[in-house]
Amino acid sequence: MPELVPQLERLMDAAWPATERDEAGGWVLRAASGVTQRANSVWPREPGEDPEALRRSLAEARRWYRERRLPLIFQVFEGPGYAPLNAVLDAEGFTRQSETLILTREHSVSAADGVAEAASASEVEVLDHASEEWLRLWWSVDGRGGVESLPVARAILEGCPSLYALVRDEHGEPAAVGRLALPADDGDFGAATAAGIYGMATRPDARRSGYAGRVLRTLLREAEARGRRECWLLVTAANTAARELYARAGFSLAGSYLYRQDRPRRAPTGC
Repeated sequence: MPELVPQLERLMDAAWPATERDEAGGWVLRAASGVTQRANSVWPREPGEDPEALRRSLAEARRWYRERRLPLIFQVFEGPGYAPLNAVLDAEGFTRQSETLILTREHSVSAADGVAEAASASEVEVLDHASEEWLRLWWSVDGRGGVESLPVARAILEGCPSLYALVRDEHGEPAAVGRLALPADDGDFGAATAAGIYGMATRPDARRSGYAGRVLRTLLREAEARGRRECWLLVTAANTAARELYARAGFSLAGSYLYRQDRPRRAPTGC
């Protein structure tokens, strides 16, 4: 469903909201104390074409992020509309990193197709908030900061209506988690017809036991029960194991994006 990517850009922004944002020249400037690239990057909603105007917007973005002591990072989607911006970023020496695939799935595919059962017989818990157990497991796998960053991470997660799935191992310990983002319909692009799957994380010693598949299947069923006809998720291109799981569950490639950073320095990672 590549034609959905422009709509998905807006849905993804709503599903992972930064704690601070501003708009300038068709670009959305996002910041969240450095917690995740997505929440601390420019979303060039309207990339622009004129090189001079692009350079002016770039200078303004540099000032905005410098004031917050954050690196200037762009989330740049694939497509010809981004070519002029990429040309300017190339000339400025911006790096390319964290290629991320956008996968989509329609509910014509059964939620159970191709998704393995977990070895444990325990039920998947579905919560309307990120519990401490959920948050700790997700952060231990996917987090890029210390415990002091957890309040910001929680604010990002709970900035969009969501459900949180958690499955336990045979000892009752959290084994895997996942989040279903349910952006509200703003009357413009029908957000209420789609849901996003985020925060898929499995405890390292519990991998390859089917727990992630069980969480995924539960989230797909929850989306379907709420009338969300499509689901999307994001996975780094290098994560072949996750890509295989999602392909078995009926997800297919709809597009991609990468991050372009102003200077080669340490930055938050992850899709």
